Amino acid sequence: MPEPLVLTGNAGAVRTLSLNRPAALNSFTTEMHAELMAALELAATDDSVRCVVLTGAGRAFCAGQDLADPSVAPDPTPGAAPKDLGHVISTYYAPLVARLRSMPVPVVAAVNGVAAGAGANLALCCDLVVAARSASFIQAFTKIGLVPDTGGTWLLPRLVGSARALGIAMLGDKLPAEEAAHIGLIWQCVDDAALADTVASLASKLAAMPTRALVATRQAMASAQDMNLDTALAEEARIQRELGNAADYREGVEAFRAKRAPVFKDR
Repeated sequence: MPEPLVLTGNAGAVRTLSLNRPAALNSFTTEMHAELMAALELAATDDSVRCVVLTGAGRAFCAGQDLADPSVAPDPTPGAAPKDLGHVISTYYAPLVARLRSMPVPVVAAVNGVAAGAGANLALCCDLVVAARSASFIQAFTKIGLVPDTGGTWLLPRLVGSARALGIAMLGDKLPAEEAAHIGLIWQCVDDAALADTVASLASKLAAMPTRALVATRQAMASAQDMNLDTALAEEARIQRELGNAADYREGVEAFRAKRAPVFKDR
């Protein structure tokens, strides 16, 4: 029986999903897409999961699309029809991005090595990105005549501004993790030996926090990018009204007054 292309691990309320094609730097095939989507769906519907960690097996996080996969590999036969890359994006990558951005729990990317092309933007779709110092981010698309996908055209300018986004995307140069953290592309860069413990501590902290409020914060900040201030203020009022009626708000206030640690349960 072949080894799973996505490995699943649990530590308390934290679910870790590891892309598992280390010999191919965890590059995407249609089969790995299917397994990752299934694993994310399981995590999304499991009430015991309060945080998801996404990482890669071996020395890479994800090298993007496997260009040898039949869905994208050009057919060298004279006169053969070109592969429909738009179909690949809309069938596989767009649903993956939508699933990550709508997870009912926070998602942390633990970038343990190279994150290239779709792999780089897969990491950036997560709520918080922690990378090993030896890791790097590469928008490799222009090197093969393409544009950033997997949400890259939306994510990059929002994270680092249009000038840096264009430079990163057009040049396609390797961006070391330390520089990625310095310019605000990712949350944190740590020494390689500290990555596992740092991510475990961060994920445990998030899992103990009010999950609905964390997810609402993600959604509110994304939506506010397209709003004027008045609309954003009205949206804040709507969300606070909703969360103010939830058990986690009452628990948080009661714990603060009693000077004890809160126990949040909403999801």
